Amino acid sequence: MALKYIINQNRRFLCASSSKNSNLHIKYSAVEALLPKKAKSTANERPSHFLDSKVIRTAGGKGGDGSISFLQLWCNENAGPDGGDGGNGGHIIFQATKDVRSLNHLSSNVCGDAGQNGRNKECHGKNAHYTMTKVPVGTIVRNQQGTIIGDLNKENMMFVAARGGAGGKGNRFFTTDRETAPKICEYGQEGEDLTYVLELRSIADIGLIGYPNAGKSTLLNAITRARPKIAPYAFTTLQPYVGMVQYSDHTQIAVADLPGIIPDSHQNRGLGIEFLKHIERCLILIFLVDASADCPWLHYENLLFELEQFNKKLLHYPKIIVANKIDQLEGQDNLRELENKIDGPLVKISAKHGTNLDELLRVMRETYENYNSKTKY
Repeated sequence: MALKYIINQNRRFLCASSSKNSNLHIKYSAVEALLPKKAKSTANERPSHFLDSKVIRTAGGKGGDGSISFLQLWCNENAGPDGGDGGNGGHIIFQATKDVRSLNHLSSNVCGDAGQNGRNKECHGKNAHYTMTKVPVGTIVRNQQGTIIGDLNKENMMFVAARGGAGGKGNRFFTTDRETAPKICEYGQEGEDLTYVLELRSIADIGLIGYPNAGKSTLLNAITRARPKIAPYAFTTLQPYVGMVQYSDHTQIAVADLPGIIPDSHQNRGLGIEFLKHIERCLILIFLVDASADCPWLHYENLLFELEQFNKKLLHYPKIIVANKIDQLEGQDNLRELENKIDGPLVKISAKHGTNLDELLRVMRETYENYNSKTKY
């Protein structure tokens, strides 16, 4: 099947022609990326990074204590025991939702509510409400040994992280034919106390990878409203930063600025393994190469080598190769040789001056649409 692009009256149509069926036409309306025009807030100058892994301790609520009580009526002072049972403690439940996209909002310790104590006249204590903790769709739950015990891959899926304790029995429960006036009751049980490691299967649709100071943070700042830290020294990005690219048809693509990679990162050099784990949680990879550096094509080859040594599956991810800093003289001199050395199309931009960003956003959208169409079927 042959594909061709037809541009007419500011609309782009993707037409599929086949020798077997010439009436097959697939059309997509033209869409444009909406670059940030409104000034970014300066109320909080400290940028907030993106958490894609977090250790959480969960403690279920304690059950309520049973009550020791004896009913006294005006006509019968020894009417018998009437102590009620305590209420059950609340569970801690992880619920997958699309309302949140990261783990930043989660506390390191989550405790459930305690059940109410029993009272006289056989009044049972109230059961505590469950504590619903929202996590992004695609969250993986691991125990302390690293074993996956939960995969919340659909919206509204739930995982009971810690069960609340059962309520204690009052003395009315212990009444027998032989023991008509028991003076004993039960304390409420403590809830489960468990620790989990939450990880996101996917932190963003597209991940920016490259050497330190390749311009990843500058590019993310230019195409989204994110405010990653930008500085002229290496390793300014220590945690992922995620921004959203807006398109005119209301489509949003999440782009992550990932920490810089250096040679031997797969051997835990630099940020090492912790950094490479972030790459696994992206769907599409953008290899950002500093065109002004000496032999920038070697940077691209080293990036591929590091990914292969860590996880060979990363080489099969959809990728976009981008040459940055073409505004510099060294970058212009290296472009032709860079195109010859690299196998595949090359997008040439200047993130600092905004050169050719529209072309990059168009390629990002096309790669994103192609990926979705393949995974859907």
